[in-house]
Amino acid sequence: MTTLPADEALSLSSRTEYEVTLQRLRWASRAYYGDGDSSLDDATYDQLRRAALDWEAEHPDDVAANSPTGQVGDGAAPIGDIAHTTRLLSLDNVFAPDGLVAWGASLQRRLGRAPVGGFTVEPKLDGAAIAARYRAGRLVQVITRGDGTHGEDVSHVIGTIDGLPETLPVSATIEVRGEVLFTQAQFETANEVRSAHGAQVFANPRNGAAGTLRAKDRPYRLQMTFWAYGAVELDAEAFLPVGGTHAEVLAAVADAGVQTTAATPAGLHVVASLAQAQEKVDEIAALRPSLPFGIDGVVIKVNDAAEQEAAGFGSRFPHWAIAFKLPAIERQTVLEDVVWEVGRTGVLAPTAVLTPVEIDGSTVSRATLHNPSDIRRRDLHLGDTVTVYKAGDIIPRVQAAVVHRRPEGAKEVPLPEACPNCGGEIDKQQERWRCAKGTACALPALIEYAAGREMLDIDGLGKTYVKALVESGDVADVADLFSLSLDQLTAASGSAKRAAKLAEQIEAAKSRPLSRIFCALGVLGTGRSMSRRIARHFGDFDAIRQADATAMQAVEGIGTEKAPVIVEQVAALAPVIDKLAAAGVNMTEPQESAEASAQGPLSGKVVVVTGKMTGPLEGRGRSEMNALIEKAGGRPGSSVSAKTAILVAASSASGKPSSKAVKAQELGVEVLAPEAFAELVADYLA
Repeated sequence: MTTLPADEALSLSSRTEYEVTLQRLRWASRAYYGDGDSSLDDATYDQLRRAALDWEAEHPDDVAANSPTGQVGDGAAPIGDIAHTTRLLSLDNVFAPDGLVAWGASLQRRLGRAPVGGFTVEPKLDGAAIAARYRAGRLVQVITRGDGTHGEDVSHVIGTIDGLPETLPVSATIEVRGEVLFTQAQFETANEVRSAHGAQVFANPRNGAAGTLRAKDRPYRLQMTFWAYGAVELDAEAFLPVGGTHAEVLAAVADAGVQTTAATPAGLHVVASLAQAQEKVDEIAALRPSLPFGIDGVVIKVNDAAEQEAAGFGSRFPHWAIAFKLPAIERQTVLEDVVWEVGRTGVLAPTAVLTPVEIDGSTVSRATLHNPSDIRRRDLHLGDTVTVYKAGDIIPRVQAAVVHRRPEGAKEVPLPEACPNCGGEIDKQQERWRCAKGTACALPALIEYAAGREMLDIDGLGKTYVKALVESGDVADVADLFSLSLDQLTAASGSAKRAAKLAEQIEAAKSRPLSRIFCALGVLGTGRSMSRRIARHFGDFDAIRQADATAMQAVEGIGTEKAPVIVEQVAALAPVIDKLAAAGVNMTEPQESAEASAQGPLSGKVVVVTGKMTGPLEGRGRSEMNALIEKAGGRPGSSVSAKTAILVAASSASGKPSSKAVKAQELGVEVLAPEAFAELVADYLA
């Protein structure tokens, strides 16, 4: 498959190229409106369509009579026989700030003046457009967009869509219009259900929603979600505010009990100018990675109903609204191979090797695959065209194969028969396969991890020296580090001087707090934060070793599934723990009194940290910041919510606020720069 760079313009140089492009657009649209699996990703589709439009603008006398660029749904959407109350059109697109400015100039020409009623800004949800009709407060009919004048009746989905209740608390007769989609959580559940029924998993949430809307004969039902972005009167019954605004219409819809775009985390914003609208576009774009559903842009609309009417409609789009498309976070490319690596806990981790493709401004050639069961559930074959998803700083992941593009003779992704690291047996009892040797298989990785700054902090003990110590047989577990002689360290480092420095670092590591010692063991289900909680809860290693699953569950964040795993791992590590104690390694956690913790400046507060710390906090990683927060009486959080008290936000290189900072501002959460936070917790800085 040929994919196009995400931001590179495509130019057509001949009538033949133009006709081929139109055919590709038709094929993609037919596939999308057919089984929901488009042969093109959104970015490639947008590029082809823009290229066709540019060619048509330059050759107006040669525009194909059946060009899909002039039809709603490219002329491929199933039309159906249900007439829309008023036309249900799509939106025209812009891709950069100058495009938004050009749209504003066009709008001003149509009105004969600048709009005075302001604009609304809301997320462009990446799903399927529908019209839902309520009569006397009961949902009686759901219709697809179709060709904008007629759509299909898909009322069989009533009762399966969150945000679109079957009955309203008011006796309203109204038609609400909006987007139905799978949230990310619903999408994962949908694919699990489909896999259990032997059906092909969806390539992505957007295609899955389109297919699910039209499917009537499935032996299962899949839950989706709806957000309204507009409404019209139905049966000539008055309900909506007369001569009002778009924001007032959505408020009336929400008051009637239907979920609207104003209820999304991105919200609905009313601004006075397009310059302010652009600022909101940037803010919503920054929120994109944290949203629980996909968006492919931001919609800007004239807010005033009278000005909307004056601006009017085109054949496909209203002139009073525009979609500002965001860079693609989903592309299609080829799965060339799958490589397997063994992590420090012995887990076999598969990684997809891809034909390089540009996604959201970076070139992606590798992506995450979860485990063997997931690979089979997604029916992945080598050579498949696959959908790859990336949002913000999230590692790219493969969502599914585009099955109808599978090359002839393609073979399923092979699963390992032996450990790819040591060649030994594989424990296949759980979805995540492990080397039967456990941590011993990945000993160098575990030792290197244990020596890291946030664990034992043995400065200078890097990959090369660790490898030498393991290969020589001098280190068979973490405890062996504390019995190394100068001769052994000299042989590994190649220098008596370096060996002496390493010996000093190892001696100093003996006095690290119990939480760091425990974390260095690499117990499954624990990391730096959880190790601190365990160490503080039990106080010393003997108490940890004596704890059963019930006692372990008393630690915050440890549930019924994780507790027995931790207890079992601690028991298995008994010989290593005994060796640590015999070597004189610290077995206790410094206990700050509960009263001191309760009196700390962060007592009872949830604190979230984002960005690279500066000032007195420079060089502190996430784990160190979390430890500082806990020391000052607070509780670290990973995402901003209504429960967050403080967001510590470092400035980004671009100067734009992070998605967490934007959300904190909207929720009224206090935002502190690293320097200000350092002053707040100055008494707890070590």
